Amino acid sequence: MSPKRMLDGQFYHLLPLFFLASVTLLHGGNGFGVNWGTMTTHQLPPDKVVKMLRDNGVHKLKLFEYNERIMTALMGTDIEVMVGIPNSMLKQMSEDPGAAASWVYNNVTGYCYDGGVKIKYVAVGNEPFLQTYNGTYLQYTLPALRNIMRALDESGVKCRYKTTVPFNADIYNSPESNPVPSASDFRPEVKDLTIEILQFLYLHDAPFTVNIYPYLSLYGNNYFPVEFAFFDGLSKPLRDGNKVYKNAFDANLDTLVYALSKAGFPDMEVIVGEVGWPTDGDKNAKRFNQGLIKHALSGDGTPSRKGKIEVYLFSLIDENAKSIEPGGFERHWGIFEFDGKPKYQLDLTGLELEKGLAPVEDVKYQLKRWCVLDPKATDLDELPESVSYACSLSDCTTLGYGSSCNHLSAKGNASYAFNMYYQMNNRQVWDCDFSGLAIVTDDNPSEGSCQFPVMIASAHSSFLLHNYDCLLVVLLRIIGGFVTLFSLLI
Repeated sequence: MSPKRMLDGQFYHLLPLFFLASVTLLHGGNGFGVNWGTMTTHQLPPDKVVKMLRDNGVHKLKLFEYNERIMTALMGTDIEVMVGIPNSMLKQMSEDPGAAASWVYNNVTGYCYDGGVKIKYVAVGNEPFLQTYNGTYLQYTLPALRNIMRALDESGVKCRYKTTVPFNADIYNSPESNPVPSASDFRPEVKDLTIEILQFLYLHDAPFTVNIYPYLSLYGNNYFPVEFAFFDGLSKPLRDGNKVYKNAFDANLDTLVYALSKAGFPDMEVIVGEVGWPTDGDKNAKRFNQGLIKHALSGDGTPSRKGKIEVYLFSLIDENAKSIEPGGFERHWGIFEFDGKPKYQLDLTGLELEKGLAPVEDVKYQLKRWCVLDPKATDLDELPESVSYACSLSDCTTLGYGSSCNHLSAKGNASYAFNMYYQMNNRQVWDCDFSGLAIVTDDNPSEGSCQFPVMIASAHSSFLLHNYDCLLVVLLRIIGGFVTLFSLLI
């Protein structure tokens, strides 16, 4: 998911039921895959994650960018891979065919051999036409797509690849005056360029990829009909002529299908590049994801298209270094915790069997040691500032409203913040001080459903958070309450 996606009009300026998402149909085959994001301070060993994927029967994987350690772990497996090119590289790829050829050789065709990696798609950019990017990538996307495709075609290897561009669903909509799928079209300011990309993809027998998030419609709009987001048939249906829609997913898919038809591509293959539901702060993730999987694999399709739907669930594992600009939920999309433990039962066959997901096995943790507020501390004047600092350089999203640690006391909040900073910054002695307010303890301070984590030991750390401003927004109530609460304790 784009780190700059915001909960503004792009998600619900239309009647919320139908336009925030897009979906995809294929004509056969198991269409279920997962997104594996790596925006985390402590990554699980890729070989163990790949084994977990195989243990769970996952055969399709989407990566947001090339990662050598992950590619090495995928070698020799039957997992089909979509590897992405970040938006930050689009300008170079569009202007320098040599750079595109070099990227293709090093990151794609270099793995084309017996025992290599089964790469099928190259995703050029990620949501490059997103409205909040203000046109930054518009001029680079199609030229980059052409150069990458040319490099793939001229590589001389036996493998065959397809290119695609994952778009956000804000690329199309229906008018407020007629908010039904059949009235949809592409956004006027990007319509011509979108059609050019469609022509290129269609010419190369490549799919249109779109990211859809019904959760964001529900999260950002108080008028969104809650039950319409799910697949249980409990909501009042939407009627569009002789077509009846029982959930937002199908309505969103057909909204895209109609836009494609008007552009001259009624049979365009479509892939859902991202779709899912976060956990912490919301209790509907299992309900949505299980319903999605069952529906996607059932072959029922939508009122306008029948067949299995190819989807990449977002996401595989929680990412504690993602931007929380849209909300704290951004770090909790995974169906697995940061350490590879399943969050809930989920049947990936779509048969709704009561079976658990296989975890990542043999995970090594650091020593069981935590950083907490010193119970003997008396001068707490600097505590609010210390907590704010700790959260700005770690992950305190579970302290947010409705989340798993929202019930902690003010002192508990401080201990949680100190521990997250301590754990995510590699547990040096100086990482648990905070002006003398914190101490290291061997006693687990977890309370009920609120777990104070200990980070994994075999971690590959690649992120250090610097999101102070974002955290101030998320923790405004928490931090603001410290001054009053602790003034009573002094």
